Amino acid sequence: MAALAATGVSVGWIWSKADAVAPVALPSAGKPLETVSPSVQPSETPTPRGKVIGTDLVAANKDKMPIMSSAWSNDFDRTGLAGGTGIWFTVHKNYDGKKNNWGNYVGFGQLPADIPYKNTAAGLKAAAVQVGGRTIINLYDKNAKLLPGTTHKVITVNGHPGHEIVAKVEVKQPKLAETFSTVMIAVIDRGDGTAAVSVADIAGSTPAWQNVWRYKVSQITIN
Repeated sequence: MAALAATGVSVGWIWSKADAVAPVALPSAGKPLETVSPSVQPSETPTPRGKVIGTDLVAANKDKMPIMSSAWSNDFDRTGLAGGTGIWFTVHKNYDGKKNNWGNYVGFGQLPADIPYKNTAAGLKAAAVQVGGRTIINLYDKNAKLLPGTTHKVITVNGHPGHEIVAKVEVKQPKLAETFSTVMIAVIDRGDGTAAVSVADIAGSTPAWQNVWRYKVSQITIN
């Protein structure tokens, strides 16, 4: 499977080398308040997650990105996006004879809160670099090798400025007929000090999906 679990440490340095509530009075008389025992512990607030609804990837904040096509299946966020979700397309089924699949992945959500962000061209690029590093680690590992040719591009999505990064990751997997995968990142300013993010991991043998991803990114709608 192209998306392998790993740590969440950033390897952005690899990418940067490339291009009024009123008070309420307490009771003053009567029976003292009683404590219920055992007390009920409040449940932990679940982390917001996105969903695939119909033909859209819908982030937890209701931003939307169309799915790649009906051939892709519902998946989950594999790259650490905030309120994200994902879709999957199998390219090599059971490639190693051990029930492991290799395929393409697309994720959509928001920029994680721990990544610094400024809604400037430089801020978009810096955020994209950080997302790119985390994506590489989460889908591959921290020692993944980038091949020459990483590109940076200024983009606009429905009037919102953004930044795109495209890079090739070397693949050396026994019994797998792939030598590289193309990782694509798009960070789009939402206009409120936050950013929407889409990531794609496309097997080298299926380059046509790259332009499909770009087209779907161009159709992202900000809630």
